[in-house]
Amino acid sequence: MTTPHSFALVNLKPLLPGHVLVCPRTLHKRLTDLSADEVTDLFSAVQQVQRMLARFYFSQPQSAGETAENQLSATPEGGSFNIAIQDGPEAGQTVSHVHVHVIPRIRGSTAKETDTQGDAIYELMAAEAGNVGGALWDRVIKSRPQPGGGFPRVEDPDRTARSMAEMEAEADAYRNVLASMQDRDGS
Repeated sequence: MTTPHSFALVNLKPLLPGHVLVCPRTLHKRLTDLSADEVTDLFSAVQQVQRMLARFYFSQPQSAGETAENQLSATPEGGSFNIAIQDGPEAGQTVSHVHVHVIPRIRGSTAKETDTQGDAIYELMAAEAGNVGGALWDRVIKSRPQPGGGFPRVEDPDRTARSMAEMEAEADAYRNVLASMQDRDGS
């Protein structure tokens, strides 16, 4: 997928099935280097990729009688996504070009189990050290939301690079979904 300022590509070493990267066309090391138009375009592209991945991964027939039309109408609410930017090397950025990770979490397959502990970074962000608005919650709402989220760590040694043929086949499947979305929705 390409837009005026962005492009999307399948990941060489996906964390989970459907892991897609969305990048600005112009080389930028940090998110703050993008213009307002580039940021708007980048996140519009992320939303389009989410819709496409939702139709690809979240549209499994619920019954034998479900129509293809019902499957085409799958939305991002049919599952979950991790959307991530690692902005700088200390944040884990290994490629010095801004890119957004879009990772579908498929119910019954790759979704985080709700009874497992979250990643340490999510726990730290939800704790007092990362709680920028905690005083407001305490003063106005009188109770804070409970932290949640996270998923088991996936180590780089556990991932292997895919072949060009595997990536091309996945990209072709996604192109077909995008084309059907444009035919149906005009988007």
